[in-house]
Amino acid sequence: MRQRRRVLGEINIVPYIDVMLVLLVIFMITAPLLQEGVHVRLPRASAKPLVVHANLTPIVLTVDRDGHLFLNISAHPTRPVAHRVIEALVAAVLRHDPETPVLVKADQRTPYGRVIQAMVLLQHSGAHGIGLMTRPRPLNAHP
Repeated sequence: MRQRRRVLGEINIVPYIDVMLVLLVIFMITAPLLQEGVHVRLPRASAKPLVVHANLTPIVLTVDRDGHLFLNISAHPTRPVAHRVIEALVAAVLRHDPETPVLVKADQRTPYGRVIQAMVLLQHSGAHGIGLMTRPRPLNAHP
């Protein structure tokens, strides 16, 4: 006599749970790494915001109050970056997509000369339009 196999009508969800847990671990590890940048006190201004394409990540060169330069697209955005590395990285990104916005984020206590040096460095890298980041001025504040 031949035995008939019974058809199982259940879905095995254990592999799905395993995949979900792996994705959760990956998310928990990478989430802190997504917060990039160096804390600086931006000056307040009532300037109009720049129009930035939603699909382009801007290049942000940060100048802290001691004059150290940080680049958001470097391997370690919270560590100071050498001028030649900044030039190479910015030039590579702009060669790939010349429409990439380029911004300078400087502490309000940074000497003006250091900010200008940072902008010249970006221009040598191929950036033509460079924006300056500020914090919005409160509506009731006087200029």
